[in-house]
Amino acid sequence: MRPPTVLVALVLAAALGVESAAAQTGLGAQGTEGEPHRLQQWRVPSADSGATARAVLFRPPGEGPFPLAVIAHATTQNVLRRAQMPQPEYRALAAWLVARGFAVLVPERPGHGAGGKYLEDQGGCDEADYARAGRATADEIAAAIGLLRKQSFIRPGGSVVIGHSAGGWGALALAGDDSVAAIIAFAPGRGGHANDLPGKVCAPHTLISAANEFGKAARAKVTWLVAANDSYFSPAFSRQLADAFRAGGGKVDFRVLPAHGSEGHWLAETASGVALAGTEIDRALKARSAAAGKKR
Repeated sequence: MRPPTVLVALVLAAALGVESAAAQTGLGAQGTEGEPHRLQQWRVPSADSGATARAVLFRPPGEGPFPLAVIAHATTQNVLRRAQMPQPEYRALAAWLVARGFAVLVPERPGHGAGGKYLEDQGGCDEADYARAGRATADEIAAAIGLLRKQSFIRPGGSVVIGHSAGGWGALALAGDDSVAAIIAFAPGRGGHANDLPGKVCAPHTLISAANEFGKAARAKVTWLVAANDSYFSPAFSRQLADAFRAGGGKVDFRVLPAHGSEGHWLAETASGVALAGTEIDRALKARSAAAGKKR
C-alpha cells in the first residue's frame, strides 16, 4: 500500500534537516568511550558532498595500531522503513572481531535512520540498476575507510570489509580497492523479496550480470556466506551470483551455512548467527593475515 503523501513529506523533510545538521558536524570522535568494547560515536565522510555520516567504533584495549574492519549494513528501497532503521551496530559481529584484535567501524550510510540523501537507489524492479547502486554503496564504505586509515591507532593497510545484504553487494563493488585486503559478504545482493514476496528477486539476470561486472575489477578475495534458509537470496541463487562474480575474475570462497532461526538472511545481526558463521569468519581472517605477511 502506498504511504500517505503527508507522512512521506514529513519523513523526507526530517531527513533533509538531519542532513543539513550533519554537514555542520566535524569528523572524528563525537564523545567519550563507553561499553562494550570502548564503544564510541564517530562522524565519517560521506560521498554526498558536504555531508557526514554517523558511525560507531569499537576497539580492543590498548593504543594499537589495530587492523581495521568495517561492517556495511543492509538497506531497503522503502523510504519509511529506512527512516525507521536504528543506528546499525552489529554488536555480536563487532565483538567477534574485537576479540581477534580488530578495531571495528560500523558506519550508517546516508538515507537511513539519521537521514540524509539516499545515494544507492537501485530504481524500479524491472529497470533496476544494480551496478550503479553497488558502486554508490562502495563509495560510502571507501569514504569511511579513508578517514579511519589516517588515525594513529589504525594500521594503514589491509582493511577487512564485512558486508551484509546490500552492504555485502557494495563490498563486492569495492573488491578492486587497494585498501581492502579481504571481504566477508553475508548474503550479498539487491532486490530480494521483490514485491515483499520471499524467494523472489527483482530482475535476477540483471543482478547476475552486475556480479560478473564487479568480478572483472576484483582483487580482494571474497568469503561469500549464505544461510540455508535465506529467503532473500537463496543458496541456489547466491551460488549463481558467486559463479558470475568468479567468471568475471573475482576470487570467491562460497559457503552455505546451516539454517538459522526463522529467516537466515539476518544471521549476521545475531550472536547465535555469528557463532554459526564463526569458523568461516576465522578462516577468512587467517587467510588475510597470511597474505599480509607475505607482502611484508
